[in-house]
Parts: sequence; C-alpha cells; structure tokens
Amino acid sequence: MSESTQLAGKHVLLGLSGGVACYKSAELTRLLVKAGATVQVMMSEAATQFITPVTMQALSNQPVLLSQWDAREPNNMAHINATRAADVMLVAPASADFIAKLAQGRADELLSLTALARPAERCALLVAPAMNREMWAHPATQRNVAQIRADGAAVLGPGHGEQACGETGDGRMLEAEELRDALIAHFQPKRLAGKKLLITAGPTFEPIDPVRGITNLSSGKMGFAIARAAVEAGAEVTLVAGPVHLPTPRGVRRLDVQTAQQMFDAVLPLAPQQDIVVATAAVADWRPAQMNAHKIKKKDGGKAAPVFELTENPDILAAVSASVDPAKTFCVGFAAESQDLAKHAREKLERKRVPLIVGNLGPVTFGRDDNALLLVDAQGERELPHNDKLSLARELLRDVAERIAKARPTA
Repeated sequence: MSESTQLAGKHVLLGLSGGVACYKSAELTRLLVKAGATVQVMMSEAATQFITPVTMQALSNQPVLLSQWDAREPNNMAHINATRAADVMLVAPASADFIAKLAQGRADELLSLTALARPAERCALLVAPAMNREMWAHPATQRNVAQIRADGAAVLGPGHGEQACGETGDGRMLEAEELRDALIAHFQPKRLAGKKLLITAGPTFEPIDPVRGITNLSSGKMGFAIARAAVEAGAEVTLVAGPVHLPTPRGVRRLDVQTAQQMFDAVLPLAPQQDIVVATAAVADWRPAQMNAHKIKKKDGGKAAPVFELTENPDILAAVSASVDPAKTFCVGFAAESQDLAKHAREKLERKRVPLIVGNLGPVTFGRDDNALLLVDAQGERELPHNDKLSLARELLRDVAERIAKARPTA
C-alpha cells in the first residue's frame, strides 16, 4: 500500500485545543491529507492564539470550524454534523483543560460539545495530550486521563523530552509522523487482539576481535515492519533485534542483542509464553571458535591471511520449535536464499519442523523497503507479490491469524 493510500477514503475530524503544540498539528494535517484522508479541522478559541485558522484551512482544503454558533451550518449544529461525517475524531493537541472537560462531560464550546455529541459506536475519540510535565503529573490530570480511557477514548502519548517552557519530561505531544501512524493503526483490523507475539529481526554480529566480526547485510526492516503490523493488529509484541539502526515501533518492547548466542538466550525463555513466534532474523550460522582479545595486526611484509576456526551457532528456530507446545505457539521461520527459493524454503520447513516458512531472496531485498514473499507449508506454496514491507507484514499476519483461527476454533 503506497503512502498516499494508507488513509484513503477516511474522514478525520481533527480538533485543536489550546497549546503551543498546535504547530505540530499543521504538519499532521499535511501528512493526513498526503495519506489520502479528508481532514476537517475544528479549533477551540484558545487554539487560534497559537496557530491561525487560515493556515489550517490552507493545509486541509476545508473551512475550519470555530464556533457552535457557526451560521454557515444550515441547521446551526456543527457539533452534530461534523461527527456524523467523520470516521474518527482526533484531538491534537489535547490540553489539560480539555481533558478535564472530557472527563466531566462538559460541553461549553464547540470542541468539547462535539466530542460529547459524537456517535461513539462508529466515531472513535483519540486524544493526544500536550502540556507541561508538572501539569501531566498532577493527580487531577491523571484521574481525568484514567476517566476518559474508561469512557472509551484512546490516549496517544504523551512523549518525553524538551518542552517549550524549557523543562524536560513527560507531556510533549507526539510528533506528527507518530500520530499519523497511530491513526493508520487505528483503522487496521484487530486480528491479533489479546495475542502475544515474539519477533526476531536483523543480523547478528559474531566478533573475531574487538573491531572485526562476521555478519550479513540484513537491515531488519522486514522484522520491524512485522512488529509494527502486529501492534496495529492488537498484539502484545516483543522484538529481539540484532545490531540495526531502526527506530522501535510504538508499543513494541524491544530487546537488543549482538550475537546469535545472545539472541538464543533472549528468545528461548520467552518463546513458550507466546502465541506466535516469527523468526525473521538472519542469524549467522557460524562464529569464531575463539575471539581474540586484541585487534589482529597485519604483519610487516606478510601476505598470509590469518586462519580462523569456526564453530556452529545454536539453531534458534529449531530450538524454539522443539521447546513450545505447537497447539499453543505458532512458529514462523524466514528463509533468505540466493537461489532455488521454493526448494530451500521447503527443506528448511522440514528441518526446523515449523508449520510455516516465509521465503525471500536476500540479495535483492536486504536494505530495501520492498520485498516479495513465498509462503511455504506442508500443503503447498503461496506467493505474496512484490509490495512495500509493511503491507507484506500485514498480509502475512492476516494469513497467520487465519491459520490459528482454523487450528484453534472458538467454542
């Protein structure tokens, strides 16, 4: 799915309450429109002190709603009309005062009135808090946040970092890209709600000496895409990552490792507790039998390369498969090959004793944002055609969810 179609056909009601974070809402509007959404902006009077309605109208291509007495509405009921047309209401920024209004059911201006009047069963309320760290930590604010959660609102953030007041702490509104991704996630089917999922991703690095080692070209992008897609689908996700330079998807618990042995030690105790294990990591098959304590120096005038004795690394996927109850934990392995993809993937399926192997051609996908996958099981093969890795991750997890549902029918 291309960037311009992630929110295609969705109508977003974007509310702005007062706060300096309103500047981020301008970029958020641009990103939502770029992702295919129709955006209707609604601003409180306080919000207009931080950013102009003219700016928000220019970015959304829609007249901005400002007052419950707006005579442009044929029935003078902007608070009713706006949510009847919307698929979701997102308030970003949501000030401490606005959150208090939501918690108390107050409706004394357009934004809070609209939040109260929305049809909750089909127009969800998402709230992105933005305030000073002391305001966020205050017991009254925490009570109010707990109350709006109990009433059905989804609270996005806040983030941690530097604040406009010069202080540092919790209370920053999430960045525009994070809020866009959260909105995209909101609309994804929750096929894995209540499931626990463990993913391995990236390469391993097997040190030869303090500055050199054995590794491969895996970027970890496929595994990280699966982690994001799993959170979108409602799963509780743990990601065991080799040495990669990728941001952690929101909502994912990440464990960083370097070597195959470290990955093995991290994964094995967790695997039996999972509903699904997806092994995307390109784990090195061998490591030096002994690591040199200091850098191996080239001898003056010497042309002979040093010789290393290699020893086999533990087989993580095979060990996981042998340690879990297949009726409770569904294991998925990845096979990164350079040729004869179907043949080698099937051999791996039988060797690892897992129900599903996902094959791909490593040399043409490592480091890229797109891929093509081949699903291999005992019954046959199915191709997932070339696409971006996030879309492939969603399709793969849809397939896995269907397999689990068939194997474990509900009463």
